Amino acid sequence: MVASRIGVYPGTFDPITNGHFDIIQRAVRMVDHLIVGVASNAGKGPLYSTAERVALVAGELATLSQQGCSVEVRPFDQLLMKFAVDCGASVIIRGLRAVSDFEYEFQMAGMNARLNPAVDTVFLMASDRHQFISSRFVKEIGRLGGDISQFVSPRVAASLAARFEAERKAGPT
Repeated sequence: MVASRIGVYPGTFDPITNGHFDIIQRAVRMVDHLIVGVASNAGKGPLYSTAERVALVAGELATLSQQGCSVEVRPFDQLLMKFAVDCGASVIIRGLRAVSDFEYEFQMAGMNARLNPAVDTVFLMASDRHQFISSRFVKEIGRLGGDISQFVSPRVAASLAARFEAERKAGPT
């Protein structure tokens, strides 16, 4: 009997971008079950609540061709390694966009390996057309009225537009 390979792809996903989706599409080819872990991460001051981000990610995954891999979305608000172990994961998947991501991700992978050497970290390089996309830039461009359609799905773009319109109507905070 072959053991199931479970992977965790963690992130804040505030919002999920085409870059995130690209990593997910590639990760499903590596594992039998992929858990997209949506981190609460209140310290980053997310635009969306955890529940809203889980719903956005789940909506995007509905369009995913899973190629024999089951995929689910789960929120988490604990240490990533504890979450991975609780999920039964043997691998954490991380996306790298640029050299600037590498140092932080390298340090985090090292710490995670010290916490539990049985869980490996696998880095997937962002594809060239997604290397520059970040949720932070998408939000900034969208908030200022720029076109974000090439960075996020139509569903996410509509959600962001509605959120920014509500912010404008509410006025300065």
